[in-house]
Amino acid sequence: MVPRRTLDSAREPVPSQYLINPARGQAQKSGEALALQRNATGARSADPHNSHLALPKPTRERLDLNMDLDEKPSKPAGGSSGDGGKRKRGLFGKKDKSQRPKLPLKKKIKRVAIVLSVLLVLGGGYFAYKFLTTSGKIFKGNPIAAIFNEAKPLKEDANGQSNILLFGTSEDDPGHPGANLTDSIMMLSVNQKRKDAYVVSIPRDLYVDYGQACNSGYKGRVNEVYNCGAGNGANEEAGAAFLQKKVGEIFGVDVQYYAHVNYTVLRQAVDAVGGITVNIESDDSRGILDRNFDWDCPKGVYSCYNVRYANGPANLNGKQALYLARARGDGAITYGLSRSNPDRQDNQRKILIALKDKAVSAGVLTNPVAVNNLLDALGDNLRTNFATDEIKTLMDLGKNVPSASITSWSLEDPERPLATASCNGMVCPNAGAGNYAAIQKVNLALATGDIASLENAKVDVLNASGTAGLAQTKATELTNKNVTVGVVGNAPTTLGTKPIQFYDMTGKKPGTLKKLETLLGVKVSEGKPAGITSASDFVVIIGAQPATEQPQQ
Repeated sequence: MVPRRTLDSAREPVPSQYLINPARGQAQKSGEALALQRNATGARSADPHNSHLALPKPTRERLDLNMDLDEKPSKPAGGSSGDGGKRKRGLFGKKDKSQRPKLPLKKKIKRVAIVLSVLLVLGGGYFAYKFLTTSGKIFKGNPIAAIFNEAKPLKEDANGQSNILLFGTSEDDPGHPGANLTDSIMMLSVNQKRKDAYVVSIPRDLYVDYGQACNSGYKGRVNEVYNCGAGNGANEEAGAAFLQKKVGEIFGVDVQYYAHVNYTVLRQAVDAVGGITVNIESDDSRGILDRNFDWDCPKGVYSCYNVRYANGPANLNGKQALYLARARGDGAITYGLSRSNPDRQDNQRKILIALKDKAVSAGVLTNPVAVNNLLDALGDNLRTNFATDEIKTLMDLGKNVPSASITSWSLEDPERPLATASCNGMVCPNAGAGNYAAIQKVNLALATGDIASLENAKVDVLNASGTAGLAQTKATELTNKNVTVGVVGNAPTTLGTKPIQFYDMTGKKPGTLKKLETLLGVKVSEGKPAGITSASDFVVIIGAQPATEQPQQ
């Protein structure tokens, strides 16, 4: 039972500790007794004898409910607060934010840094694991060596070149006839010191001698070499080695490495890096069209265009890049691919270089999702004979060899064809079946940095000095350096203000431009020489010579 307070007017003593002394602002001592009485209005008032004391003003205290039935009551922490040192809790047991101690800024930063560090460690650990498992599939040797060991330089041939055979098959395309035939064959040659490279396509129909019995006999298309050496695809390494040897025979070099890809790796790798951009350059003003791949249209055959691009930059996803790499205008409705296989080879080299540039770009390397997808694409579908301790060198070359330093060429180049003759319905070197001398000469020029040898540029040498014989002397010097000289003649003396200068008339032969700058000892002049017309790529003008440099008469 709860005792009730009586409502009579009798004076009721109140303990003094509950009374406030307004003068001192504190509770009275226990000896100062006080009685309350009701006034005329019925309200209680203080005893006149203790009029200096008063009851505290009534206040409504907030009722803090803790409805967390599972929470154990906290122990008093001491202190002078009315809650015995306990933190107040709001409804459902949540802490009152206003009562939480505020962390100093330094501590907040430290906590955020710790969380980020943990995330980075976890993410780094995952990608380290991913890298180890993926590299173990692609490369030879212990993948841990790729992380802790020093980068190992790539093997080199006598010219200081590292030669890599790149070939593709379609064994991952169900129902594809001739899945182990290599319809895409390229050789990538890298110079680790100069940080430059060149990539050349080999016609799939090049007529070669196998040196052993294959499905088509002892001689036939080069695209059968891999399958023959692999025993109809049963031994990939043996097939790759057999093709390496044949490609090395064609170019007169040692091919130290190979990389074997399929349709899936190209499609997934392009998607992993977020797509690539390829410059379309066809002999048709409309660009290119090949409807052979429109069976894959989502709304039915021929309801879309999987290969249709205007001339100029084209942004491609993985599927589009794969179709472009296969397009050669074979039957169906097509335009802009009049050279068929050579056009396809040109586009394949463009795709390769574009993919390299995108894969090593900051946007990909700093994107964990892109890196993860790229590792998946490569790990499941790429096979090489590179050693794991060569990975760092490969990555360094990928980042430090710019596209401008990669020369792209083909044995069927329209300006300087090396293999366009016909042998038994197949492609042969122009010098005849099995005669690779011209091909090897060009390859040697590239390996030694003489890119101009591929450009077939012509140079006019004109005399503006007023002294007879100077133009012919310079023309002879250039000819001795394997520069093709066109016209040797005179020019107005008004152009002979400098001992020597030269002009780029077409802007299409960068290798020759670089070579002329070295041979002539001057930089190319801007613009075109006034009053000079020329059908050649460059014009060299000989001006007045210092007296000490006049040639002997």
